[in-house]
Amino acid sequence: MATSRRKFDFDIVIVGSGMVGTCLAALLAGDDALSSLKIALVDPAAPRKPDDRAMDLRVSALSRASERILTAARAWDAIVPHASPYSDMVVWDAASTPERPDALRFSAAETAEPNLGHIVENLRVQWALHESPLLRGVTEVRSALAGLEFDENSARVTLEDGRRLTCQIVIGADGSQSVARQLAGIGRSGWAYDQTAVVAHLHTGKPHRETAWQRFLPNGPLAFLPLQDGRVSLVWSTTPDEAASLQAASEAEFSERVAIASDHVLGQVTLASGRAGFPLALWHARAYVQPRLALVGDAAHTIHPLAGQGVNLGFLDCASLVQVLAAASAKGEELHGLRVLRRYERWRRSENAVVMGVCDTINRLFTEKSVAIAGLRRFGLSMVTSQPYLRRTLVERALGVGGDAPQLARRIAATN
Repeated sequence: MATSRRKFDFDIVIVGSGMVGTCLAALLAGDDALSSLKIALVDPAAPRKPDDRAMDLRVSALSRASERILTAARAWDAIVPHASPYSDMVVWDAASTPERPDALRFSAAETAEPNLGHIVENLRVQWALHESPLLRGVTEVRSALAGLEFDENSARVTLEDGRRLTCQIVIGADGSQSVARQLAGIGRSGWAYDQTAVVAHLHTGKPHRETAWQRFLPNGPLAFLPLQDGRVSLVWSTTPDEAASLQAASEAEFSERVAIASDHVLGQVTLASGRAGFPLALWHARAYVQPRLALVGDAAHTIHPLAGQGVNLGFLDCASLVQVLAAASAKGEELHGLRVLRRYERWRRSENAVVMGVCDTINRLFTEKSVAIAGLRRFGLSMVTSQPYLRRTLVERALGVGGDAPQLARRIAATN
């Protein structure tokens, strides 16, 4: 890597050690062209080891691309024993049923893939990344970001405990309320949805059959995601008032309301965990990069959860940024310069915008209460159902291997 003679504390400081930030650190450390970089991972909170006796409420639907990226990060082997593969997905409108022709079905059997993805706890993913052997050379700094300064010679990171770090590049991976993005003066556009996602785990009267089920209701989608132990994870996006009512309801009332809202697709359901609610929004940073700064994951984009693409987009950001930096390093370019960083921005901003736009359009289309729009919805679903090529294209997008995917997402990376 071309650098000035100036001595830095680190080459790259990553702010945020969640799933995306830790994945990025592992990929940087594991890339042959970048492995000599000195990397710091800054976060005030240490990762929490998962509890085998109680599954955490936050889960993700990891795509094939994410599986490949996490394999390259040397984390997948620790994740897969706790992950639930799903081979099918069924999507239907509230005015229809899963058995009708206008219900949309995706199956791994239509592709060369063994499944459509895996459902796994976020804590499992973060812990597996934290335990990756690639992180042995990464310095973990337990403090919060308090200040950022940039000039032509360096980036300077000020922490809440008073320490100051110099580096060549700062990468913001600190979530939707990113302090790094705000301190860099990067605005964002978008909106808060009038929706809250209620999450819980449920026992079901019928087996989930390794299938993800999603019913679009007038106030938002309700999804059942299959878990390894036979339960399902509920993600019900609805109005804030209904979400509050669901969280306050007794266990029996909550279970009954979920069963009715799901059209009893898996029979009677019983609450098998706590409950939580998360406000939903769509936000897109107005820029992903500045000189000596890049944003990844939710720091750059926040998406509706209906397609399960949130963390998958973040992992694709990581793989793309590493690919761009590795190619620039091989050419002897300065990694912190805008010419290099904007290659990442042009690549990922356009790809993310497509997915964000599709998810937002689907959410708005299915929450539209017009009778005419409802008829068009069902017609559109039946058209997709009858077109194998279109279904296959959508599956490839969901798997993360369609579009302009980075190299790590297109193949299983060799591990040492």
